[in-house]
Amino acid sequence: MAAPLRVSLSTSSVYPGTTASGFEAASRLGYDGVEVMVGIDEVSTDADACLSLSEFHEVPVVSVHAPTLLLTQRVWGTDPWGKLQRSAEMAHTVGASVVVVHPPFRWQREYAKGFVEGIADLEDEHDLVFAVENMYPWRTGKREFHAYLPDWNPVGEDYAHVTLDLSHSATAADDPVAMARELGERLAHVHLADSTGSPKDEHLVPGRGTQPCAEFLREVAASSFTGEVVVEVSTRKAVDLQEREADLLEALAFAREHAAR
Repeated sequence: MAAPLRVSLSTSSVYPGTTASGFEAASRLGYDGVEVMVGIDEVSTDADACLSLSEFHEVPVVSVHAPTLLLTQRVWGTDPWGKLQRSAEMAHTVGASVVVVHPPFRWQREYAKGFVEGIADLEDEHDLVFAVENMYPWRTGKREFHAYLPDWNPVGEDYAHVTLDLSHSATAADDPVAMARELGERLAHVHLADSTGSPKDEHLVPGRGTQPCAEFLREVAASSFTGEVVVEVSTRKAVDLQEREADLLEALAFAREHAAR
């Protein structure tokens, strides 16, 4: 029988809470691990601090999310390749095996030119999985802007490893189950969240939107998938800590139920 899928927590799921509170919540609520979202919280940029949190709370860091979002364009400098090198260094320090990275923005043309080949080179150099995440077109009213190169959808690109985010696939109006089947063994990492299919990237607790989260998890659990399932939900509207933790517990229970092997 295949090993049970681990269910970990992204530190972004406790925002505006801190990276430290993300580790504490993951440990106390029973998550199997943590994904560190490298961002504006200084602790998230400090590999030694993250390792100390991991050891103190006795919860492993399973993945590092590189600072490649709009809001983190100046974290660890402005050189995108430098950010990925720093992310790899952090992964080695904390014992993570996966670096999650977004595709380049359209205006990062030089970075985008050699992105696919460069990701493969980084994997060889660091012996880590660099899992490129699916994104989505930006929509305002009836206008649609393709903001990523070589594409917002990594399925058709020559990446060895891909992260599939169910909130992003919803925003893009893609079927995550079909994407998982097409990716096959290239599916290396999952960001679990739900959505109503809104143009906004909602990151709802799974089961609260319209996406086939349960079907997707059953599909992944029945496959040869050996990667991480990471809960990445927004709890910014929670009125207090109790409500936030109830959301995180609900997400964990959903994942464990439908990803059981």
